[in-house]
Amino acid sequence: MPCNQNETRLPTEDPQMTWDDATWILTSSFIIFTMQSGFGLLEAGCVSAKNEVNIMVKNAVDVVFGGITYWAFGYGLTFGQGKYANAFCGVGSFLLDSENEKEMGIVYSTFIFQLSFATTATTIVSGAMAERTKLTAYILYSLTNTWVYCVSAHWLWVDGGFLRDLGVVDIAGSGGVHVLGAVSALVAAVMLGPRQGKYDGGKLDPPGNPTNSLIGMFMLWWGWLGFNCGSTFGISGGKWILAAKSAVTTITASMGGGVSGMLFSWIINKRKFVVTDLVNSVLTSLVSVTAGCAVIRPWEAILSGSLAAILSFIVNPIFKYFKVDDPVGAFAVHGIGGIWGMIVVGLFADIDPIEDVTRGRAGLFHGGGVYLLGVQILALVCIAAWSAMCSIILLSIIKKAVGLRMSSEDEILGADYTEHGLVKFDNGIDIKQNKSRRRSSFGFQVFHVN
Repeated sequence: MPCNQNETRLPTEDPQMTWDDATWILTSSFIIFTMQSGFGLLEAGCVSAKNEVNIMVKNAVDVVFGGITYWAFGYGLTFGQGKYANAFCGVGSFLLDSENEKEMGIVYSTFIFQLSFATTATTIVSGAMAERTKLTAYILYSLTNTWVYCVSAHWLWVDGGFLRDLGVVDIAGSGGVHVLGAVSALVAAVMLGPRQGKYDGGKLDPPGNPTNSLIGMFMLWWGWLGFNCGSTFGISGGKWILAAKSAVTTITASMGGGVSGMLFSWIINKRKFVVTDLVNSVLTSLVSVTAGCAVIRPWEAILSGSLAAILSFIVNPIFKYFKVDDPVGAFAVHGIGGIWGMIVVGLFADIDPIEDVTRGRAGLFHGGGVYLLGVQILALVCIAAWSAMCSIILLSIIKKAVGLRMSSEDEILGADYTEHGLVKFDNGIDIKQNKSRRRSSFGFQVFHVN
């Protein structure tokens, strides 16, 4: 849709990109960046007090180390338009530096926006690896995992990417960000094994401060509005209508998820509202609306969020049966929510007359047949397989190089002390002040407060 002739356009080759669009994109990027704080607080509220600092540091690592690799080659793997660019990945624009004034605005705004997506995909994994992963191993993972996201982003969001050409709709990343990160998280959790005390009959330290999880949820809630609304990539022409619709569906989905999650929690926990159930229900519902936020209706978003929250509860007993330890429920939230969100598009998507997001196709329940649903499922299979394969390879190499898991003694002492030299006097272990020792249930010596 052409822009109003009175609008001031950016100095870019895209005639529809305006100053207003750039402001919208950059502001959305800054909002999304606050999600790092949200994820950090959420995860800190799910781990024991002796690992709170370490989990926050890992969220910083995602930006610092993952950001370097995204600048160096990640952007190029997604958006590179060099001679060898193809349907699988982009080639070009490595070590990003745009000197062309006509392209500079669009290149830099795209970079900062997609950087926030790339770091989110890696952050999802940190929670599943919590309380037992070496920091050096996680740094290496953050450095290398960026390219996994960047390749699948090319498939989905760049002209010529094979999933985009098939007509797959994933507006803000239910599949490209959340399913990708969730599958990596599942692989990491399986390869690491459970924390000591989780399934071996021992005692697992309780979460240090569940209030942090609630604060993190609120920050993520705020960030998700930037995530979904910003994915219109502007507000000129009719894009502002899609952004407004995305805001409404994002909020209504979270309402549906919160209500159904609290009811379900009250039932299965004998009239108790468990904090993690509320948090994960809201987040799962937000993930579920991310793929189709601009092409589904508010009542469909409520239904989508409600069902997503309930589906996330089903994962917990399955994980317990197979003894998979996911401390923050990364797969239940991002995996189940993302899978359902991609399917929702295939079922409920309306034809978009403004920006033609669905390329003239509607979902199954709106008379569009099974094509859109089919390509959405195909995208899920491709993204999950790619993420699993790459994660197994990367984590296996890191395991050989430096090892993935902390030693048993370090795990008991806590990563805040063993990785950062921080001693807490309220977690049952005082290293420097008390020389008395006791034999732990795991068979070695640890310092103990009398």
